[in-house]
Amino acid sequence: MNRKKREKIHTFTLLSPWLITLAVFWLYPLLYAAWLSFTEYNTLSNASKFVGFANYIKMANDPEFWQALTNTAIFAFGTVPVTTALALLIAALINSRLTRFKNFFKATYFLPSVTSLVVIALIFTNLYSNHGYINSLLDMLGLPYPERGWLLEPSTALLSIMAMDVWMATGYYMILFLAGMQTISQDLYDAAEISGASKSRQFFSITLPLLKPTLLFVLVINTIKSFQVFIEVYVMTKGGPMGATTTLVYLVFENAFSHTDMLGYASAIAYVLFGILIVLSLIQMKLIKPEEA
Repeated sequence: MNRKKREKIHTFTLLSPWLITLAVFWLYPLLYAAWLSFTEYNTLSNASKFVGFANYIKMANDPEFWQALTNTAIFAFGTVPVTTALALLIAALINSRLTRFKNFFKATYFLPSVTSLVVIALIFTNLYSNHGYINSLLDMLGLPYPERGWLLEPSTALLSIMAMDVWMATGYYMILFLAGMQTISQDLYDAAEISGASKSRQFFSITLPLLKPTLLFVLVINTIKSFQVFIEVYVMTKGGPMGATTTLVYLVFENAFSHTDMLGYASAIAYVLFGILIVLSLIQMKLIKPEEA
């Protein structure tokens, strides 16, 4: 056996635990869900019946699906730009040489993102309640507030969850931007300063263009995470009130586990979500083009 063949066998042996795990826990469920999306499957009897595109046709005519898709889109397109902009701004401030206590600020902003999401959701549920701290504070200031609580009003429930998500996720993306900024050579900033460029000019001419790979990564994973929002909805509202916070993943969960004969329909919804995320990721990659940096 020559050296090249030995190296290939050695490489495959080292990779085999990961490849087996990938095949068993990702590839097989992915392909099996694709098959289920074309069937009518009953989890109790374990019986399946091929129905072709019936689940997808049902989805196209299902008002609940379109409401969940609308809620998910509002959540994603409402949180991703705000979270990204705030994370970039905070990272730029912390990266500034004028900022003191950098480690303290990094730890403070990053802490919510490593705290249990269930714990955070329960805390914010109490804050948003009718007698919670937020309503009490607004009452003291003489400002209007939803008397039944922020999560029990269709007009404020989704916005309340979005605000919590922005607060929780900003620190994580801030760390990613900060790591990207620290790879940029200081010589570029020194040369720009000698040329008389202001701090804002340096940010838009040096920092932002060289952060394109990090920006693309943040946008893609942030978009995917936002379209897959589930735990916040499950803990805080259960999709209510009146479906105002039902998202696509929560709808998948409801159909897959609350209705024993709807697993095929749930798989179809999951595959539509999968397709949406692929399209959005490709659009982001096309628009940002990190190789130009």
